[in-house]
Amino acid sequence: MEEKNKNSRRKFLDKGLKLGIVSAIGGLGLSKITSKLNATNTDGSGDKMELMTTDGTLIQVDSSEVIEIEHPTDHDKKYNVREGMPNRKFVMVVDLAKCTNELKCQESCNKNHYITGDNAWLKVYKMQESEKEAPYWMPTLCQHCDKPACVTVCPVDATFKRKDGLVLIDAERCIGCRFCMAACPYSVRVFNWSEPAQGEMSEITMHADMAQHTPSPEYAGMPSIKGTVDKCDFCPHQIHKKELPHCVAACPNDVFYFGDMYEDAVTNGSGQTVVLSKLLEERAGYKLLEGLGTAPSVFYLPPVDRLGDFEEGLENYNEFQSVKKPE
Repeated sequence: MEEKNKNSRRKFLDKGLKLGIVSAIGGLGLSKITSKLNATNTDGSGDKMELMTTDGTLIQVDSSEVIEIEHPTDHDKKYNVREGMPNRKFVMVVDLAKCTNELKCQESCNKNHYITGDNAWLKVYKMQESEKEAPYWMPTLCQHCDKPACVTVCPVDATFKRKDGLVLIDAERCIGCRFCMAACPYSVRVFNWSEPAQGEMSEITMHADMAQHTPSPEYAGMPSIKGTVDKCDFCPHQIHKKELPHCVAACPNDVFYFGDMYEDAVTNGSGQTVVLSKLLEERAGYKLLEGLGTAPSVFYLPPVDRLGDFEEGLENYNEFQSVKKPE
């Protein structure tokens, strides 16, 4: 038995040594060697090296056939979708004093992400603190938390937090466990129970747009996939074009501001840029459920000195729906 164990150990060491050789020459080129595998070559140094091919076969080659490959040195400069845009920290501000529930933000979000009303990523709720206080409209969307509970619980790393502040979802990696939905305290994630569909016109538009499109976490909803989770992505595809997210640009009342915290500036749909820190200080900006420690990237301005008529928003409101259904 002892001899048998020694033999087994000897074989393990033998394989380890060969693998060690392979590892040691990791920077050497194999393409040239592969082309020589079936050739009968009497030239060479006479020194043999043992290498492993890509299919796991150990071969012997003359050391003179091994050449070193120069690896690219600019790999760190290539854009990494999981790292995000360098030296940026995106934030949003929602001015509750301006919202009149016109739902243009939601319509634009749905249209440009090809999502249905049922699965809207941006919802507008009717809020009222007490019977004696005036009601107001409150848009809600993913808060892109700096300490996102959704990312912590994802078992397959499908949802991730980037250095530029965005929390995104890799739909091709998502397994539909919905742990992230259960963990999110803002209830802003949606699940695609069926194949997404948004009407004939949208399908035609989507198919045309997707002719040159490669699925990316930076363009969520294009396409949405049955059995996966969706949510607001802060429109990184718009940011790359130096444009505002769809909801910000579509709002007729400039409810939304979007910008870079490092630049201390945010811009609304009319193109007006203001100092972020000053806006938050003067208007007593706050974050939703800040006590939970999730550190949201969305700020809210209280609904004081309201500019719009709350009653006008009731026309688009359904007590049991927070979204406008598609036609």
